[in-house]
Amino acid sequence: MKRQKRDRLSRAHSKGYQAGVAGRSKDNCPFQSSEVRSEWLGGWREAIDDKNLGLIK
Repeated sequence: MKRQKRDRLSRAHSKGYQAGVAGRSKDNCPFQSSEVRSEWLGGWREAIDDKNLGLIK
């Protein structure tokens, strides 16, 4: 069970990162569960930070 849970959270983080790189708004988060939503937003914030540092064009 924990492995599946980690995979789901990892996937949410990855999808959030991709959304941030694409320049989408954080309001477009597709998840309702607070735990998964938090991971998605974490990925989104990481992508925005990377863009601001110039790591992503």
